[in-house]
This record gives sequence, structure tokens and C-alpha cells, in this order.
Amino acid sequence: MDVLFVSVSDGIMNFFWDFFPPSVGSSTFVTISVVGLIIFVRRFYVKRLQRSGRSEEDWFHPVWILTRCWHFGWWFLWRVYSWFQRLRRNADPEDETVVKTTDELYCDYDSTWDSEEGSDSKGPKRPPAARKPGMVQDKFATFCRASRDMQKYRHGCSARSNSWRFCRQSSTSDFRPNLDFYLGRTRTQPDGISIKDFHNNWRGRYDKLEYTHTFIQWLFPLREPGMNSAASPLTEEEVEAFCQSHEAKANLLESYKLMLDFYGMELCNDQTGEVKRAENWEERFNNLNYNLHNSLRITRIIKCLGILGYRHLQAPLVHFFLKESLVKGELPYVKDSILNYFMFAVLDKGERKKLVEFAYFNYHPKDEFVWCSEKIQMQLQQKQLQQQQ
Repeated sequence: MDVLFVSVSDGIMNFFWDFFPPSVGSSTFVTISVVGLIIFVRRFYVKRLQRSGRSEEDWFHPVWILTRCWHFGWWFLWRVYSWFQRLRRNADPEDETVVKTTDELYCDYDSTWDSEEGSDSKGPKRPPAARKPGMVQDKFATFCRASRDMQKYRHGCSARSNSWRFCRQSSTSDFRPNLDFYLGRTRTQPDGISIKDFHNNWRGRYDKLEYTHTFIQWLFPLREPGMNSAASPLTEEEVEAFCQSHEAKANLLESYKLMLDFYGMELCNDQTGEVKRAENWEERFNNLNYNLHNSLRITRIIKCLGILGYRHLQAPLVHFFLKESLVKGELPYVKDSILNYFMFAVLDKGERKKLVEFAYFNYHPKDEFVWCSEKIQMQLQQKQLQQQQ
């Protein structure tokens, strides 16, 4: 029995060092920890066998061995992987962009401040900051849930999609309902409205836009399914063809302008994406404040712009919302959605950093700001002091 566990220990340690070489820490400490873990597991199962009235020879029953090895193997590999993820994050104290897992506001799913582009890393969900006041804990917990959804969007597949069929369909398929709709070949389902009908007849019809809930999935399609079961999620083939179609992109831009008008805004410049208040902004802002389902729509719009070739329009729109909410004091009931969802739907990491900085500098009180780590907040404070001097 002991020989068996020595062999298992040796095999695990070889795997441990070959595939997961630690960047910091003592190899002796790690070796002792792993061997100690194996001995503990052995004694635990021996006691269980003794309590059940079976002998140690039952360890060699093939079914029992395979079952326990399967369970223990997956659990052990996951713990090793998680441990080394933490080692890598804490490895370089000189790197100002590295946020340690001990940070009170560390979030596994926020990659805004990672040093490498596209290095979003999945990890175990962490509890809210334990030493923070209850209200701040609630805000941080909400942010962690939202950032997980936003991370999955940035990886190209929504959290709501439980099947890869929503994200990757056969490249030989001719089924392109979203592209065909934007090219004027098909109509929405179940309403039967063409893209030209929307642009010509729906602008300014605010009640219809407010209380009809089946059009938004057609105007701003995503890779994830929406509330309208008759609308189809985008396929990778559709995204590629859409971005290459000038007609489809021009129609999408008109749809964006239509919805901006509905929210009391105007697009000043197609190239820069600058947005300003429309003449009827007070009435429309009031509607936006008290019909909160529009926050979901705006999140969808920002995501869609990023997917279908208009990334440069994302950050200016979010900046406008941040300015209206944090600086001018408008849209108080939309502020949480702006900070949790709109801001982190921006695909450009550099622009996302600028938005978080703007939000931090204009958010009050500062001790309730949870949308970046405490380490980053300290760096932003130093930056602000330097600018004031």
C-alpha cells in the first residue's frame, strides 16, 4: 500500500514540475505540501474503509480505484492550476499592472489592467471584499457578476449561451437571417418589418419604440439569444460578411442614430463617435431613468457595435453616459448599469482604461468606488496629485 502511494507521489511531482514550474517560492515547500496532501488523502480513505467494515485490500478493487482516481485527479489538477494562477499574478512585484489576489477589490474577470492584450483569465469566483462596509460589498459583488458576463462577451461568447451552436455554426450554411435583414431581403419576426420601415417610419415614435420588445434583437443582433425567440443569434460567418458589407454597415449606423434619438442623444461625427444631447434630452432622459429595461438595450447596442465593425463608436458613447451621470448628475438610476456593464463592454482595452480613470476621478465618495482594484486606485490618486502640482 505504501509503495503504491510513493509511486503516485513521484508521478504527481514529476507532472507538477514538468508542466507547472513555479515562478516564485521554494521547491522544498511545494514538495512537502504535495506529499503531505497525498498522505492526508490516504489516511482519510483508510479511516473511511475501517468505519465501513472493509479491509485495505478493497483499495485494489478496479471500480473503486478508477472512481477515486478520477475524482481526486480532477480535483487535484484544478487546485494546482488555481495555485499557479495566483503565483503568476503575484510573481512580479515590480510590474505596476499586476494586481495581487490579496487586493481587497481584486476581481478574477476584469482584465482591464492586465499587461498583455487579450489576457483575460478565467478563475474561481471570489467573495466580496470582507473588510469593506456592507454597501460596498454589495457593489463589488454586483461588479464581479457583471464583469464575468462582460468577459465572456469579450471572448466572443455570451454567458447566456449554453451551447456552442450559438457561437459557431457551419461555415457552409446559407442561413444568414441578420445579414439578410440588414440588406433588405427579409423582415423581422414576428412583426414583419423591414429595415427601411424602421428607418423611415419608426424614428420619433417613442411609445412604439418603448413598448415593443421584439425589434431590438433584429436591429442589434448578438452571438447570444435574446428575449425574441424568433430572432437568430449571429454566426461567425454572418459577422465576417456583415463587416465586409458597406450596405449592411450603413444601415446599422442608421439604426444606431435612430436609437440615440430615442434616448435623447445625437451622433455628432461618424468617424470620432462623439455624442451630444438632443434638443429633447430632458424628456428622453427622464424616460431612460424610469424604464430601466433600456439599460439592457443599451448594453446590447454597445456590444453589437463592437462585434459588427463599429468599435470606435463604443467608448465615446460610454464616455457620454459617464459624464452625464457622474459629472452632470443626470441618469441616477442608470449609473450602476453604466459602471458595471456599459464601461466594460468596450472592447478596446486602452479606451476601457481611460473610461475607468474618468469614472474614478469623477466618482464620489471615492471609498465606495469598486470598479478597479485598490492598487490601481492608489496609482490613479498619485497621477491626479501629479497633475494638480
